[in-house]
Amino acid sequence: MGVIGIFGPTASGKSLIGEAVAERIPAELVSADSMQVYRGLPILTNQAPGPVRLVAVWPLDHEGSVGEYAALAHAAIDEILAAGRTPVVVGGTGLYLRAALADLALPPAPAPGARERWARLYDEAGAAAAHARLEQLDPRAAAAVHVSDRRRVLRALELAEMGASLVPAEDRLWGEQTRHPTLVVGLDVPKPVLEHRIEERTRAMFDAGVEDEVRRALAGPISATARKTLGLDEIATLPREEATAALVVRTRRYAAYQRKWMRRVPGLVMVDADRPPGEVADAIVTLARTRERLPRR
Repeated sequence: MGVIGIFGPTASGKSLIGEAVAERIPAELVSADSMQVYRGLPILTNQAPGPVRLVAVWPLDHEGSVGEYAALAHAAIDEILAAGRTPVVVGGTGLYLRAALADLALPPAPAPGARERWARLYDEAGAAAAHARLEQLDPRAAAAVHVSDRRRVLRALELAEMGASLVPAEDRLWGEQTRHPTLVVGLDVPKPVLEHRIEERTRAMFDAGVEDEVRRALAGPISATARKTLGLDEIATLPREEATAALVVRTRRYAAYQRKWMRRVPGLVMVDADRPPGEVADAIVTLARTRERLPRR
């Protein structure tokens, strides 16, 4: 018995499709979303109301990491398999999906104070000096990172200092190997349909009270990681109509980015998702039964 991964851009219907799959086979859902893992922003992060593992497990002030998430996801998947059910990993964060499904060769943690030290070099000696230092330590990363991209130059220097690279010779992320036999499905929704869904969902968030939710979240401590939640800044700083328009634009851009991620996944099977969730689920279960001989209910 294997694992099913469902990957798709935001508003492609992942949650409803995952729930429909779980109605057709003995399965449990596992979220692979970098922001749904936080509790306190259920509307903004579009958290499903039904039972899904790894949703709302971290408080907003927690500095989460993909490594920490991977440990939780592996434990959840192994527990579901041990109970004779199928883990259905649903997400739109490519790195978190892969972290759930595989053993990633994650880069080492930087040495204490490394970021501050390299930041001083970049800010005081200048961007060119910092980039020149990167060329000495890691020529391949220096060739891939623009001198003015402060964040990536600093990260590349941190990694180079630890003997790792921002641009490794082998792809750390999208190797062929997964921890268990896995079918990864990509949800294919035409761009005009997806853009319409994004606008509808964004307006529905405001109708559901997302502005109050954001105010409550920002009234307390919030980590730098949780602070990256899409739409948080727009809703906190702009009038409703401006915030709505800005969030629609940002979400559409993020969806385009997610579609690019899908093309990097080895062995991914695209499924037409421009139809009712039950029909998409039927297609996924048929694929899974063919590949993994999943049990019928």
